Amino acid sequence: MQSHINVGFGRDISIAELAQAVALCVGYAGQIVFDATKPDGVAREWIDSGRLNSLGWKPKVQLEDGLKLAYLHFSRSSHSSAN
Repeated sequence: MQSHINVGFGRDISIAELAQAVALCVGYAGQIVFDATKPDGVAREWIDSGRLNSLGWKPKVQLEDGLKLAYLHFSRSSHSSAN
């Protein structure tokens, strides 16, 4: 059975940047609005992959490409389960 492991990709990204990348991936053209009066979590995400890198691992897929692949996978899965 194939599985996916979610690890970092070597740089931090703001939540706003991540939201924009997801919007671009799924074709969302609307406005993304953040409510600063209700902070939830951290403003930036960065997962350290140093331990994996020290073992010779390097990411094969850039974030934007990974988002597109995940979106295609999940959109196909949801369409096939609806039938």
